Amino acid sequence: MAATDFRDYYAILGVTKSASQDEIKKAYRKLARQYHPDMNPGDKNAEARFKDLNEAYEVLSDPDKRKKYDQFGQYWKQAGSWPPGGAGAGPGVDFSDFDFGRYSSFDDFINELLGRFAGGAPGGTRTYQYRTTSRGPGGYAGYGDFGGFDGYGSPGATPAGDLESSLTLTLAEAFHGVQKRLSLGSEIIDVRIPAGAKAGSRIRVRGKGQVSPYSQQRGDLYLKIDLQPHPFFKFEGDNLTCEVAIAPDEAVLGAVIEVPTPDGMVKMNIPAGIRSGQTLRLRGKGWVSPQGERGDQLVKIVIVPPKDLSATERELYEKVRAARTFDPRSGLKSVRL
Repeated sequence: MAATDFRDYYAILGVTKSASQDEIKKAYRKLARQYHPDMNPGDKNAEARFKDLNEAYEVLSDPDKRKKYDQFGQYWKQAGSWPPGGAGAGPGVDFSDFDFGRYSSFDDFINELLGRFAGGAPGGTRTYQYRTTSRGPGGYAGYGDFGGFDGYGSPGATPAGDLESSLTLTLAEAFHGVQKRLSLGSEIIDVRIPAGAKAGSRIRVRGKGQVSPYSQQRGDLYLKIDLQPHPFFKFEGDNLTCEVAIAPDEAVLGAVIEVPTPDGMVKMNIPAGIRSGQTLRLRGKGWVSPQGERGDQLVKIVIVPPKDLSATERELYEKVRAARTFDPRSGLKSVRL
């Protein structure tokens, strides 16, 4: 901060110059909650006020910085280097690119911020490489990478040592549930993925994150689920969907066909006169929920004409055409601009 940009930090926090450290902390907590960007989305004035509060608290919460500020006023930063090894040692905290959205709650943000001001920025990072494999009837088949983690401040790190990465499952693994073996550096853990996981689901593994440099407590590991594409099944909201082809005679006369579901083939009635693109519902044959309930499977019907006709089929189709009374384009005669 340039000398010409000097502001009264006591006035910013609404306390007197004789305020105790506890009074300063309470004032900061109250005002930071009031002006936090999450409480004032899109409000640039609140965002600027919040940064001023952080700047004021950074100085007034540190006894050495506060002493220099009280003594030298606007020139406190030019009054000499900070005492080496003291509580105020190390670089200040830059809020220009601070990511407020990565905190799960306001208290998480405040607690980490207070710890950062008190102890300075943590030095160094720790790197974790996670590996995974499925547990099958014959044991573990080996490891495969699913993502790496950097230490505090990286995109994959969250406050208090929490970590997050993606874990890719096949549709069968997600539907039935699966146990994965993960390698966290030198530590091997088994994680149970419950049945019904969908893309975007987050699995929490307690106490398997990295150690917080402030609380010295180990955070949690969050696994965000991705699903491999399946050649037949897809998702539409909470419903499982698929496309099934039928022949023209099945569309005209109706039929009973077999359709794949996640747990096997089932019979489905095709009503006579169905149109291509119509959707039929198989109730209770779709995706399983975390509570064990089954959703529906939606079956989109596609009428597929045969490409190669035998002589008999061609003759019969020609007879149908000659005898047909139905004109599917009769309504087009009245169409005008």
